Amino acid sequence: MEVYCTRPRCPRPQNYFADLDDHTTLKTAQQKYCTTCGMPLMLDGRYVPMKLLGRGGFGAAFLARDRRIPGMRQCVVKQFQPTGNLTTAQLQIAQQLFEREAEVLAHIGNEHEQIPDLFAFFPMTVPSLQPGQQDQFFYLVQEYINGQNLEEELITKGRFSETEILEVLQEILKILKFVHEKGIIHRDIKPSNIMRRRDGKLFLLDFGAVKQVTNAPAASSTGIYSMGFAPPEQMAGNQVFPSTDLYALAVTVLTLLTGQEATKLFDGYSNQWKWRTQVAINPRLADILDKMLLPAANQRFQSAQEVLDALAEIYQAQIIPPTHITPTSSPATHSSSPAISHTPTAIPAFSTWELLGGAAFSGFEGALIAIACLSLIHNPVITLGISVVIVGILIFAQTRRWIEKLDLLIIPGVTFALIFFVPLLRGELGIQQILILAFAAALVSIALTALFRLIYKLLSLIL
Repeated sequence: MEVYCTRPRCPRPQNYFADLDDHTTLKTAQQKYCTTCGMPLMLDGRYVPMKLLGRGGFGAAFLARDRRIPGMRQCVVKQFQPTGNLTTAQLQIAQQLFEREAEVLAHIGNEHEQIPDLFAFFPMTVPSLQPGQQDQFFYLVQEYINGQNLEEELITKGRFSETEILEVLQEILKILKFVHEKGIIHRDIKPSNIMRRRDGKLFLLDFGAVKQVTNAPAASSTGIYSMGFAPPEQMAGNQVFPSTDLYALAVTVLTLLTGQEATKLFDGYSNQWKWRTQVAINPRLADILDKMLLPAANQRFQSAQEVLDALAEIYQAQIIPPTHITPTSSPATHSSSPAISHTPTAIPAFSTWELLGGAAFSGFEGALIAIACLSLIHNPVITLGISVVIVGILIFAQTRRWIEKLDLLIIPGVTFALIFFVPLLRGELGIQQILILAFAAALVSIALTALFRLIYKLLSLIL
């Protein structure tokens, strides 16, 4: 298993431990250390980083597995490392801010399904690469959202249509309404912080810049913002408001509509956003976006609900059903009067290879389950019933993409291992016979799936 070192300056962060390929060993293994820099790899004794997702000025994010949870669920480990040489007092303050931020994230994440849950937060002190010194790092562990952010989606599929923009506005405004009612400002709305999960649901990510609203000006602001998306009051380090997030959301929409970088859409000479000539959308929607982009915070909409109400006046009930366009869909044609889609949440389409691979998995696993059940129960009818139910559940899980890719190899591998090591589960059959039956069932399942797919395509052409 490859384990990634989280030390920022590690020259060779990739480590490989063959013994951790066995999940049973991984659950009970002692702490592992980076073979290059000596950094502890199993964070808090349980989170095992596998690869780097991204790195910024305030730290990095890693895809990891939680070895203490059944199934070893994936999660995102965010590392926060204060920059500069901090004193003990400054480091303590940084830790307090980190913990307070984690508390806010835990509160809002657990209460809203479109904000990733917070699983853990903890500090870690380790020997520095400099002799006689120590480094302290802070870690957040969050829910992993398997999907594509809107920045990646823009690159993949091109500019968003008005209908797709309405979906983004509707979903993110609802999240911001909830967040703002909790007295929290996100302060870093941008396409890369909006994730579309594989089932189409949108999530608002990266609350690393989150700030609780106070009545005093934010003179001591950390200055966290993304160039081009932050309004004047935020860039100046002044107090932020709900309309601060609305400004950034409008800039996000402009980049998705035009396909242009935010900095290229703002004319510094005239101090205006110039974008209308590049798109064809409802002029009233354009007016709403321009109001969200006004330089003075008190001139914009003052709440997410105000924007939702303004959109409802234009599109009435048509805006309510989300389109949930998948990341791989083709760009829709821009029009001034979009055709509003009422389609339900979509699951990304399965390719032919995915269908056949799933069929092979179902056949192979179904045969193993049937052999094990028959060996225990000795009743063909009951065995058939149990096997059909279990295989049906596995097929449903595949249709929802809860089981995919490596899962299609791991699950039957575990089942076969149980049959191999527990003679009671294989009855009078030998291992060779079991493998022959399982592979035969997989081939039959592939053949039937291919046949039904061919019949379906033929009927589709005829009808």
